[in-house]
Amino acid sequence: MIKTLTKITLAAAILLTANFQSNAIPQDKKVDPNSIYARIVGQPSMDAAIELFYKKVLADERLNYLFEDVNMKAQKRKQNEFLSAAFGGPKAWEGKDMRTAHKNLALNDTHFAAIAEHLQATLVKLKIDEKIIGEIITIAASTKDAVLNKPEKKAE
Repeated sequence: MIKTLTKITLAAAILLTANFQSNAIPQDKKVDPNSIYARIVGQPSMDAAIELFYKKVLADERLNYLFEDVNMKAQKRKQNEFLSAAFGGPKAWEGKDMRTAHKNLALNDTHFAAIAEHLQATLVKLKIDEKIIGEIITIAASTKDAVLNKPEKKAE
């Protein structure tokens, strides 16, 4: 699966990730027709989702202060690249893993829940199929410990 991302790529992290702890997606790979990327109709849907998502995040007092010094054009571009890769798009993610990207942000459960709330609302507003929304939310939830920099769980 997949996991990774940058300066509140908590937004990215949450905007669909998975076991994306490394740069595991090969460069310029073909898009699997069963991938989330293909099933949400690729780049146009990614662009629309990112625009609407950040509109919601920046209007939210629980989150907007985290973006005060962030170049939002660059943030959206990074988010787009990350999510495209995370959802099975044709390009690899070459940025930071999620734990590294978020380690200095002092994020907590409230931040994570707010991002997840905006993610789900964005996907519903864009009329993404409920099954795909469920997959995306499951993936996002799997990133929580890394995004919040909680200790890694040891394999039993």
